[in-house]
Amino acid sequence: MSFAPWATRELGLALRHEDALAEWSIAELIEPGLRRNPRRAHLLVSTVLGKHLPTDPHRVIDAGNRLGDLVLKLLDGPAVVLGFAETATGLGHCVAARIEARCYLHSTRRDVPGARTLTGFEEGHSHATSHLLQPMPPRIFANDLPMVLVDDEISTGATAIDAIRALHEFMPRSHYILASLVDMRTEADRTAFDKAAAELGARIDTVCLATGQTLLPDGLVDAVAALPDPELNPVSDERGSFTRIELPWPNTVPEGGRHGLLSSDAPAFDTAVAVAAERLRRELAAVPSRTGRADEVRPVIVLGHEELMYLPLRLAAALAEDGIPTRYQTTTRSPAYVLDEPGYPLRRGFRFTAPEPDDAPRFLYNARWPEPGLSDPILLVVIDEPADTDRLTGPGGLIDVLTASGADVALAVIPGADPRALHAARAALPEPLRGPDFGSYAPDEVAWLLKDLSDVDLEAEVAEREQRIQAGEAHYAESLPVEYQPDAAYRELFDRVLEESAERLALAVATVAELVVAERGEDVVLVSLARAGTPVGILMRRWLRFRSPALDAPHYAVSIVRDRGIDATALDYLARHHDPSKVVFVDGWTGKGAITRELSEALDAYHAAGGARFDDELAVLADPGACVRTYGTRDDFLIASACLNSTVSGLVSRTVLNDTLILPGDFHGAKFYRDLAADDVSGRLLDQVSAKFEAVRPRVAESVAAVLASDRTPTWAGWASVEKVRAEYGISSVNFVKPGVGETTRVLLRRMPWKVLVREEHAPDHAHIRLLARARGVPVEVVPDLAYACMGLIKDVKQ
Repeated sequence: MSFAPWATRELGLALRHEDALAEWSIAELIEPGLRRNPRRAHLLVSTVLGKHLPTDPHRVIDAGNRLGDLVLKLLDGPAVVLGFAETATGLGHCVAARIEARCYLHSTRRDVPGARTLTGFEEGHSHATSHLLQPMPPRIFANDLPMVLVDDEISTGATAIDAIRALHEFMPRSHYILASLVDMRTEADRTAFDKAAAELGARIDTVCLATGQTLLPDGLVDAVAALPDPELNPVSDERGSFTRIELPWPNTVPEGGRHGLLSSDAPAFDTAVAVAAERLRRELAAVPSRTGRADEVRPVIVLGHEELMYLPLRLAAALAEDGIPTRYQTTTRSPAYVLDEPGYPLRRGFRFTAPEPDDAPRFLYNARWPEPGLSDPILLVVIDEPADTDRLTGPGGLIDVLTASGADVALAVIPGADPRALHAARAALPEPLRGPDFGSYAPDEVAWLLKDLSDVDLEAEVAEREQRIQAGEAHYAESLPVEYQPDAAYRELFDRVLEESAERLALAVATVAELVVAERGEDVVLVSLARAGTPVGILMRRWLRFRSPALDAPHYAVSIVRDRGIDATALDYLARHHDPSKVVFVDGWTGKGAITRELSEALDAYHAAGGARFDDELAVLADPGACVRTYGTRDDFLIASACLNSTVSGLVSRTVLNDTLILPGDFHGAKFYRDLAADDVSGRLLDQVSAKFEAVRPRVAESVAAVLASDRTPTWAGWASVEKVRAEYGISSVNFVKPGVGETTRVLLRRMPWKVLVREEHAPDHAHIRLLARARGVPVEVVPDLAYACMGLIKDVKQ
């Protein structure tokens, strides 16, 4: 008995494997099939694509991952991926996910209202030729990154070259990679391909899981035409049941790559898949069993719809991981020859009316459990809203022909993303500011997610400003105080304090940085709260590179404003460019914990409004207020960066949120004080602390262990202490009580101070505060039971 494929035995159509070193063989990846097409009578039926054959979803994903691994070997940076409709939309998505592509887009043949076609190309041998590219907005795909083009097969390479020509004319790139499951080109095809690539003047690489040859017998077109007409749409004596399932899906999360899926969309996509899969599990469990057994777990064949391949694949994988026997395949526009003979891959076929307005019929093949031992699967059809029409369920529609075959059918409808909402969500965001154009920090130390207001007159005299703030006529973030420049004695004190405290600062920096990577992983994104958190964020980044040179953590500075929240545009930027779960917010120190609470509330509000979910765990250098779990120390000691204003913070002002200057879609603002460059000590602070990293290295592990072994639960003791002082001194608001060395320093530099309270009269940690108080005529009062080293009390101008 021959085990050769039927098309090989009967018609001489054979597939030959050529690469002896390949991990996969041609026979493992494709089987020969037939179709009645005068241009191409053969069909390569993939065993790992999940198109014509019900396939284990994890086998499909694994094939895509292996192909992605081959692509990665040819890349040295980010890339974009284009999948070919309709067959390779899911495979392309698998590759894009594997290589963490900056953007994944697949071509489409669907006319989407409101979508703009960026460009397109034709496909020579296909039954449906036009490929449209509709990224929303177009700029997400309009770049010069290497492009990976993914198809299930390379037969001649002509389609790929035509696509590259069209794309290259629209947006030239220097590097293209053509990735396919199998490469079946002849030597003549390869020569023509290489010649066309040379004419384009671009590097074009090809990768595949296996290479081979299709051996076509003479007269194949006529031989297929002479075969008996196939029998389609089998009918059972008893019609199967029909169940409808509405699946949840956010309208700003792409359900696939038709309008582009960014790397920053991946976390939200994965979350949406998990939510939809959980709904599916519950609904499928309610489908009646034909045996009447309540504990029966029926197998499921998940059926995607044409270009909608990857999302159904992920749902199938989720069901399989939950212990439900699951296979996966999709419908197609491609007519193929059906023959119920052993050794032929397309044993059963369905022809049905296209659910969307289109005169051309659609097809589904096999749609039954491929292995012995299991039968009677539920056919789970997964479609998006445009395909959810009366034609789908009406006479001759997919649901009609499947239930007529006796199958129990469940229809799961995904709302999908609204292209207009997607476009709005991806509207152009501002670009970060970097030194030396903005701020004195080096460009690789920090990216400021701020709007440059350097040329705007925002400063007001402290007394005038304080009166307007306390009268409710203005918010403190709408203007800036005049930058106070201390005298020579104070600057000398700063120099001495920095020299004496650099090692203590270095140990605290190393401790909090190690805690962060221990609990959040090494692929963190540091986001400091401008501006007090920014020197700390830079130092943490420097420590991580010091202990592991390959660890180059991105670092951004963002604005957060008390009573106004965090900059939502900055969060949009972070969510678009990074995994939100990897973002770690950083600040210098805690006072009473107002900003800690503001951060949590603002991130919750951002998520509730449809934004990404960010972790609100704040990492600080010093936590005297016991407000956070991640800190370098809980001592209330002098942090040198608190001693000065912009001259120790990259010459950047405090942040500004002013409705007349900060428009919707803008980052919050700040000024770059270039005129203070002669007094700038920002770099000196960073360098002196960094210089102590080697000295503290032996003590870091012990310091981290001590923090981990302690009770890190926030007690908010600082807040209670502030309330006590407020009551004892008859102060109208806790906002007028600023606890801790850092906050007291700020009161003296920016606000109208009333009194300074200290726990010890001559403690070195607040020597600079006593100097500032003396210079500004502010009384200093000793309070032995004070919870902090010191507190600054702001004058209530209404009293």
